[in-house]
Amino acid sequence: MSSADGLNINTKAAMDFISLGALVHRLDPGIVPFRKATECKIHVSGGEFNVAANLADCFKLNTGIATAMVEYPIGDLIAERVKAMGVKPFYKKFKHNGVNGPNMATVFSDRGLGVRAPVVFYNRSNEAAALLKTGDFNWDEIFAGGVKWFHSGGIFASLSETTGQVIIDGMKAAKKAGAVTSFDLNFRAKLWNIWGGEQKAAEVIDQIVKHVDVLVGNEEDLQKGLGIPGPEVAAKSKLDPSTFFGMIDNVIKKYPQVKIVATTLREVHSTNRHSWSAVAWINGKTYSAPTAALDVYDRVGG
Repeated sequence: MSSADGLNINTKAAMDFISLGALVHRLDPGIVPFRKATECKIHVSGGEFNVAANLADCFKLNTGIATAMVEYPIGDLIAERVKAMGVKPFYKKFKHNGVNGPNMATVFSDRGLGVRAPVVFYNRSNEAAALLKTGDFNWDEIFAGGVKWFHSGGIFASLSETTGQVIIDGMKAAKKAGAVTSFDLNFRAKLWNIWGGEQKAAEVIDQIVKHVDVLVGNEEDLQKGLGIPGPEVAAKSKLDPSTFFGMIDNVIKKYPQVKIVATTLREVHSTNRHSWSAVAWINGKTYSAPTAALDVYDRVGG
């Protein structure tokens, strides 16, 4: 079924949405910095997983996640939370050796407060998701009942020299199955710097985006993730979409099959008070959402 945005949605598909990415567990001491923390909450997260989880939890859509899973207690905890969110898992399973992995990655993230911004750092040593490679997923089986939308992102692409190709394999299989494909650039320099840096990031992401219908990313993502030149005139404010829209012609010239490019806009007044909006380019037309003033409880995932 074709819509005004040019996307062909398979309305008879069994699955509404499937993500490909890494699952992580996040340690959260709340507003207390880690150097002063005495206890933490554990959250299950992941840049690509969060989309599937929120679509299932908030909108009751039929979603899934293709990812790595380690058979040890932390993996059991994560798998239980995935199930609780109503997301169907497609796991490539790994055995933990009892000493150093493979591991489910840990994200350390406090919430900040007032003028103190949130602090995020990782332990992704010997991460199972980084070991994923071509052939680890049976895409024909995963897409057998049909899927409307397939999604992945730059965080998963950055994990190793093999994960980018896994995304491309998934994108090709999704297109064959009649799915819309999307990719969130989500450029993270500290992750790419582990093995390839900005130049390698642009090379890998370029190959992925050739298979994408819907692209998500801000000006920095487009510049560093795709090597798209930035505009000559800077934005007047963080909520000014002119610089973003000013880059779209170069994006579409390079990737003419892309039908939608979208991003969010955020101006931070304090850790707990943000102005937030979203903008999109859809087949030559631009759209801007109203700006909302938000009280922020926990920025991670938003």
